Amino acid sequence: MKKLLTTSALALSLAAGAASAEGKLVIYHWFEYIPQELLDKFAAEHDVEVVMDTYDSNEALLAALKAGAIGTYDVAVPGDYMVQIMAGEGLLDTIAEGELANKGNIQPQWADPAFDPGRTHSIPYQWGSTSFMVNRDVWQGDINTTDILFNPPAELSGKINMLDSQGEVLAMAALHMGIPQCSTDREQLKALNAMLQEAKTHWASFNSDTAKEVLVSGDAAVGQIYDGFGAKARAEGANVEYAFPTQGYVVWMDNVVLLKDAPNRENALKFMDFLLEPENIAAVSNYARYVAGVEGVAPYLDPELATQPESNPPAEAGPGVFIAVCDQATQEVYDQIWTNLKK
Repeated sequence: MKKLLTTSALALSLAAGAASAEGKLVIYHWFEYIPQELLDKFAAEHDVEVVMDTYDSNEALLAALKAGAIGTYDVAVPGDYMVQIMAGEGLLDTIAEGELANKGNIQPQWADPAFDPGRTHSIPYQWGSTSFMVNRDVWQGDINTTDILFNPPAELSGKINMLDSQGEVLAMAALHMGIPQCSTDREQLKALNAMLQEAKTHWASFNSDTAKEVLVSGDAAVGQIYDGFGAKARAEGANVEYAFPTQGYVVWMDNVVLLKDAPNRENALKFMDFLLEPENIAAVSNYARYVAGVEGVAPYLDPELATQPESNPPAEAGPGVFIAVCDQATQEVYDQIWTNLKK
């Protein structure tokens, strides 16, 4: 049996030259999102060495691949809109009909998504929402409004952590302002930029990889966060509540994609088939506290997942919206707004 390794980016780059060896799988994955035991199980069942590196945003994943990491990794786990972008950039391989024995296990609602018609490049992984949590020891008022992030009360000003993720921040900002995500209206874009610059004066940090920890420690009284991370923060004892703003919130589906020039393509497909087995993908849900897109997982799930408040929006919640993919010219404007925001 070969040993499973989890590496830093530096260690992975040093090992990249050996990535084409037989019996290996190289994964590019979100941080704190898959249980080690499940990777160990795959390694043992298929007698492969698993190497994993991590990123903290869809944009960081895309930047790394475009900077030369294609040919290093076999699979990655982008969000819905990023699958569409990566396919358009020519960064994904095509999964031929019949290459995945368990493709029929995909739930019907996720079998033919707009971001990957026919699932030619990906399989569903987990889905959930992005909103924010509020420390109820600090603020007892209404939290179901995006004003908490963008026009907060004095008690919360300077105590807000935002995700270091362009997609989530700008989508939530568009909901707050009631404008399209890919607006081309110059006045709307100027107003969006001005609103964000003012909101930034109330924020303490941009951080994704410690989004949960700053809430648990009390370093942040408000934190933009993914619902599963939010459930973990609450479970760790923080007196925090997940918001479902009346203006709306972000929904997402993460997906396992087959990368172009995967050095271990056969093992990549085996791993994707492995994750389409209900017992295996349920292990991810139980660990990460999100929802799987595969049939037959219910017998393997922690019963508390069905009732956790972070996964059950109230009737008065606004709409859940996916992050939109803009045309290139419009995206360049949003990229500049984000760059200005991060200065």
